[in-house]
Amino acid sequence: MGIITVLWEKWVEFRRDFFKITVAAMISPLMYLIVFGMGIQTTSHGEPYLHFLIPGIVAMATMTGSFSAIAQSMSVQRLYEKALDQVMVSPTPLWQFILGQVIGGSLRGMYAGGVILLLTLPIRSGLTFNAVSLLVMFLNGTVFATAALVLSFLAKSYADAPRFNSYIIMPMSFLCNTFFSTDQMPGGLRQFVALLPLSQASAMIRAIANGEKAGAAGFAVLGAYLLILGLLAVWFIYRKKNL
Repeated sequence: MGIITVLWEKWVEFRRDFFKITVAAMISPLMYLIVFGMGIQTTSHGEPYLHFLIPGIVAMATMTGSFSAIAQSMSVQRLYEKALDQVMVSPTPLWQFILGQVIGGSLRGMYAGGVILLLTLPIRSGLTFNAVSLLVMFLNGTVFATAALVLSFLAKSYADAPRFNSYIIMPMSFLCNTFFSTDQMPGGLRQFVALLPLSQASAMIRAIANGEKAGAAGFAVLGAYLLILGLLAVWFIYRKKNL
């Protein structure tokens, strides 16, 4: 019941701000498609650059959509509205509250990714997106929604949420196999970037889009991130409850 309650809250928020959320999900990816995809006429790995770019932008959209859906709202609720304190004294199990937030954030990320897929339909790129693509998008969203939840517990002020976006989301957006391949990066940096969750999600969605299979290693890496971040989120919230 606690999970459904949190998801209902996210649904009400989504309906209320539908236009704002949709426009926010469209603007940056659309600009990237126009500037990088149509403004730079080139190839990548022997294929049109758009074949490389579109899966990367879809993965990036799920990341930013999921992260932004949780980070700022949870920071405000915890620091100013004191809503988290009310949850702690309510009969709602805290793990259900956490799971509801993560699922709600991931669904918001999937919506953002779906908007990009609709925008790219007229391009007729020939790329394939199927149920496995959606699974990767959902898993990627859960990772970044959980990361946002953890960081919201670390926030000291309302201004910290945008800073987290600048420190974490923006660098990964450009480095993690989204706009350009990591193959040309220096050794060490290339291996580090390849292990980041967005790199894995981009690689898997791109493989599926080109008719290949998503490697099990990618699912393992995303699963490991989800497990570690989930344990951190549980630790933070139960630690606060027991203070």
